[in-house]
Amino acid sequence: MRWRLRLARLIAVISLIAVGSAIGLVLVRAARDLQPAGRSAAPIGAVSGADGTGGTGRQGPSPVAAAAPSPEVPASAPPPVAPPSGGPPTTVLRTIQPSATATTSRHVWWIIMENHEYGSIVGNRAAPYIGFLMARYGLATRYYATRHPSEPNYVALVAGSTLGVSSDGVYHLTAPSIFSQLSRAGRSWRVYAQDDPSGCFTGVGARDGRDGPGAAGTYARKHNPAISFTSVAGHPTQCRQIEPLRAFDPAAAPYEMIVPNLTNDMHDGTIGQGDAFLRALVPRILASAAFRTGGALFVTFDEGGTSAGSLGDRGGHVATLIVTPNLRHSFRYTAYADHLSLLRTTEAILGLPCLAGACDRTPMIH
Repeated sequence: MRWRLRLARLIAVISLIAVGSAIGLVLVRAARDLQPAGRSAAPIGAVSGADGTGGTGRQGPSPVAAAAPSPEVPASAPPPVAPPSGGPPTTVLRTIQPSATATTSRHVWWIIMENHEYGSIVGNRAAPYIGFLMARYGLATRYYATRHPSEPNYVALVAGSTLGVSSDGVYHLTAPSIFSQLSRAGRSWRVYAQDDPSGCFTGVGARDGRDGPGAAGTYARKHNPAISFTSVAGHPTQCRQIEPLRAFDPAAAPYEMIVPNLTNDMHDGTIGQGDAFLRALVPRILASAAFRTGGALFVTFDEGGTSAGSLGDRGGHVATLIVTPNLRHSFRYTAYADHLSLLRTTEAILGLPCLAGACDRTPMIH
């Protein structure tokens, strides 16, 4: 009899355990049913949704990535695109909206090319290195030049206004410029004018043999805005900051403008010659410590072949490359921009006040 009593007690305990488990399962299911409907949570840091917003309507990752161990290849970016030898890059270009994310740039370089509309440069097989830079770094897709012909554009780039310059010629401008801004701040600058015989040369043109990379060609004063300002041309200590390209040093000054000769800037030469010039020069900038620690390179064109533009611009739609070590691949700045925007961007990076019409523009990066 005792064994029957023990067996009955054991069966009762097992039954109670089974009933408790069933009740617990019912409660868990009921709790789940009470949760509000919605999409399942993504892992922290994950991005879902075709628009990169995770379906929330909030903007996705900033186009400016965090600093990476290697300035050439940010850790969060896809592998670099090798410079093509026979055609444009095959990387799919993605459009990313403008960002105000700060950089820590301490050096800015400008390279000014000549006389080509956006559509004649972007995607052109004759310019594979430019295509590589667009894919690896960034491009302003709605950037417009100021006027025709050349010189008003160069003056606007450095002064925030054409200062009344409407044609190519010899000018003696007394207004402030980025050169006088830097000088007043006790900081140096450089203009590397290819084939310029001397920094204080005031002639309208010259040939100086082979000066730096690229093909031999002609220096044109109209493409060197510094010499048109009396604060530079009238002071030897200032005009000596204009140097031939063979003296190029990417770390010589916080701001450096590179003015190729008329062959290498595509004015007289071909798109292929200009692209070859950039392929020879730009890697020196990208390999420098000045670039790797937060430098910013901009390659633009003085004017295009049309009169497209708004906000007073009518110099044509031109390609402008944005090259910094912490940009995501194929960054695209899609807001309206122009030569005044480039000046404003440079002033913001270097901590300078804005000049004239540049005060009405927003930095492309800062």
